Amino acid sequence: MTKYFLLALTSLLLLGGLFFYQSAKFNDGKLHIIVCDVGQGDGILIRTPNGSDILVDGGPDDSILGCLSEHLPFWDRTIELMVLTHPHTDHAAGLTDVLKRYTVLHFVTEKVLGNTATYKRLEDGLTTQKLTAKYLTSGDRIDFADKTELLTFWPAQERANTTLSQGKNDDQDLDLNGFSLIQLLSYGDFKMLLTGDAGAIAEDKIAAEVGKVDVLKVPHHGSKTGMSDYFLSIVNPTLAIISVGAKNRYNHPAYESLNFLKAHGIKTLRTDEDGEVEIVSDGKTFSISSHL
Repeated sequence: MTKYFLLALTSLLLLGGLFFYQSAKFNDGKLHIIVCDVGQGDGILIRTPNGSDILVDGGPDDSILGCLSEHLPFWDRTIELMVLTHPHTDHAAGLTDVLKRYTVLHFVTEKVLGNTATYKRLEDGLTTQKLTAKYLTSGDRIDFADKTELLTFWPAQERANTTLSQGKNDDQDLDLNGFSLIQLLSYGDFKMLLTGDAGAIAEDKIAAEVGKVDVLKVPHHGSKTGMSDYFLSIVNPTLAIISVGAKNRYNHPAYESLNFLKAHGIKTLRTDEDGEVEIVSDGKTFSISSHL
């Protein structure tokens, strides 16, 4: 009897210790942004100072779950906001796995939807959780109680109902990547631009309105059409992060993009070389760590 009591007491103490450790670790009153190492894709976890969880894209497979497990308390099984920048598999597939393990309260995306089997599975997962998509366009703002803000700059409202013919919009010369959400994450003075797979056509249109940022999530895994010299000169980030898979078949990141970043003197980290990247900000300054 005493043996079982001691075992139960030890288990309780260990569980309590783990709870207090994780409470201190994850509730430090700061903004945490983790660019997860999901291979050739995007998956970004944002934890606001008051503990709200935002997931922007989910990568090409279930590897996003490991990142969430590492950076969320073990008892936290709720994602307050799920964002899909556009419905390509390397951004959407992992979200289906997230929906199986976590409760998601809100889902937002852009209006040009996917018609692939991957997107159909995502829709089924959303239906299971009784979630209805909200479609974002420029000017849409999502505010959190701790003064964290997610402001959409792209796509423009007049293009929200565009339909794609054979993968392209003939009038705008934009493929599905070109309609990817571009959003500015702000907390105090700290700003990070989230670009999905948007290219230079879209970014050049909104650069002046966005202005300078602290951190840039490099668009489209560093493809050669993802950024222009003009765009970088306006947003002028201190840090650029490229989410990219090792030895990928697209040869991302492209020499042209790396050269742009180097020419502007921008510190650059890559998930294929540096592993996941974590940004922590108190709203005034920010720190950087990477984990292979």
